[in-house]
Amino acid sequence: MNNFLADDQLNKSELLALIELAINIKQNPADYSQVLAGKSVAMIFEKPSLRTHVSFDMGISKLGGHALYLGQQNGKLGERERVSDYAKNLSCFADAIVARVFSHDSIQGLAAHASVPVINALCDVYHPCQALADFVTLSETYPDLSQVKLAYVGDGNNVSNSLMIMAAILGVDFTLISPKGHEAKADIVEKTKQLAKESGCQLVLTNDIDAIGKQDVIYTDTWVSMGDEDSSKKAEILAKFAPYQVNHDLMEKAQATMVLHCQPAHLEEEITTELFDSDLSKVFQQAENRMWAQNAVLVALFSK
Repeated sequence: MNNFLADDQLNKSELLALIELAINIKQNPADYSQVLAGKSVAMIFEKPSLRTHVSFDMGISKLGGHALYLGQQNGKLGERERVSDYAKNLSCFADAIVARVFSHDSIQGLAAHASVPVINALCDVYHPCQALADFVTLSETYPDLSQVKLAYVGDGNNVSNSLMIMAAILGVDFTLISPKGHEAKADIVEKTKQLAKESGCQLVLTNDIDAIGKQDVIYTDTWVSMGDEDSSKKAEILAKFAPYQVNHDLMEKAQATMVLHCQPAHLEEEITTELFDSDLSKVFQQAENRMWAQNAVLVALFSK
């Protein structure tokens, strides 16, 4: 692994190894405290962040490295200077690049021109670090992931893309339930169908919330994308998504015993406050595992 850009770049055994490594680092952090000694990581953030910023910064420190935050003051990649120039310049100073960007093209451009590893910390198509952390979280409760039934309810976005691709690679039965017009893009669906066929897991794509079936875990994410909170379309989106709210009734209907949310949560929209704060919720364990999952990626990249 030279970079960590998208979920489908790794096979099942490689993903399971990363999950196992993340759990081992979490349980034995002192054993990995010098992996990044003398190393510096440049962190590009085109979008605001709490969990991604803190988990990478603190995680890199726990590995003995140094993180440098490059925020929105530098503008959108490719506008002030070419992405290729940005990548080549950072490669002169940094030992790795973490990038949370608007466009997947920016991630690909950084990886193509950087001479150091690049990690996708979020783009418009994928959120692989989040998905890896999610499956670390699931592994802590369900040692045999192949027996897990996972449903994502809500907008077909970068989070659900990464989640269902990784589920398909790992052989996890996955159900995606989205309102009409908010499904996953056709190319992502086709890629996932092929991966599911290879692993033998079941993939269900539907607009019908009543077709959720029996699930172990239900996952949701915000209905309104970051930056669109004040959009004139917000009221229309909230009305359209209202039947897809994840609440105790839906959990009982699906016989689910865990709910996940990548946060920030818009309580009483995609998920009820009561459920988010309940014992069924593993959202803060999930948030912590962002750090351990990302540290596993960093350890793997620097232990080649």
